[in-house]
Amino acid sequence: MTSTEIAPTLQAAAAAASTLPAMAHRPRRLRRTEGLRRMVREHHLTVNDLIYPVFVMTGTGQKAAISSMPGCHRYTLDLLLEEVTAAYDLGIPGIALFPLIAPDLKDNAGTESYNPEGLVPQAVRAIKQAIPNLLVFTDVALDPYSSAGHDGIVENGEILNDETVAVLVKQALCHAEAGADFVSPSDMMDGRIGAIRRALDAEGWINVGILAYSAKYASAYYGPFRDALDSAPQFGDKKTYQMDAANAQEALKEVTLDIAEGADIVMVKPALAYMDIIQRIRQHTTLPVAAYNVSGEYAMVKAAAQQGWIDEQTVVMETLTGLKRAGADVILTYFAKDVATWLQR
Repeated sequence: MTSTEIAPTLQAAAAAASTLPAMAHRPRRLRRTEGLRRMVREHHLTVNDLIYPVFVMTGTGQKAAISSMPGCHRYTLDLLLEEVTAAYDLGIPGIALFPLIAPDLKDNAGTESYNPEGLVPQAVRAIKQAIPNLLVFTDVALDPYSSAGHDGIVENGEILNDETVAVLVKQALCHAEAGADFVSPSDMMDGRIGAIRRALDAEGWINVGILAYSAKYASAYYGPFRDALDSAPQFGDKKTYQMDAANAQEALKEVTLDIAEGADIVMVKPALAYMDIIQRIRQHTTLPVAAYNVSGEYAMVKAAAQQGWIDEQTVVMETLTGLKRAGADVILTYFAKDVATWLQR
């Protein structure tokens, strides 16, 4: 179409527009420039929102790639110290520590979980000595230590609740004594938050916090994490203790119980398919709400980015900002170092 042909068309469009009612509100005015969009932005992702999950293993001078989590590794303690120092230097305030336990140390009762000379206590002591101001969150659960790969003691195919809680209390005390800032029960046993809080207080660890995995769902998004720790269940599944993915009201019940029992922060896990749960919990409590951007969510983004189907940085930042918009105050994500770097640009 030539310019002489376009002109009448534009004139006709302008004439038609002039017959429309005057618009008092034009939302696009506030989207006109990048500076304006930043000025009126409702939610902001910052490095202060991040916790970086890391994997530790025995040995020295080694890091082992996790094939289903490209860019993530298991580190021996010497190299883990380098990794968490780099995270701290980027401004990331905390790390969440997960151990790869040797098969010969696993048993049904998870006795290695409360060994004061075990892998996690050693790592906590070393990290707190090297970087005292880095917050250390430790996982409290039996699955990395269990010969059955379950979060609790198994008897005749059943996961025992109260017997497991007694072991979790020992594990939490062991981590507190090593210097953990927060213990993070991820097991979903009933009553464990109250039992751990009472034990911590009784032993004088009144300043050790509890990050409760309050609404942890029995999710298919955990597969790569179980690869990382060799902790997949050896029979059945975890649906008798982790939550049904179809339930929302139940999440509020779990959160209410954990708050009453002494949780300092409550968590939703996974994050991406559970933004509605994050929002419900945010409206339900004044406590900080954490969301775990889990291994399966990480792996999907990495796989699509490697194929050139998405832009990794844009998708990650959009996803994590979405978690903030849903109501998350704290986000655990394997992208933490990348995000911290991107935020500095």
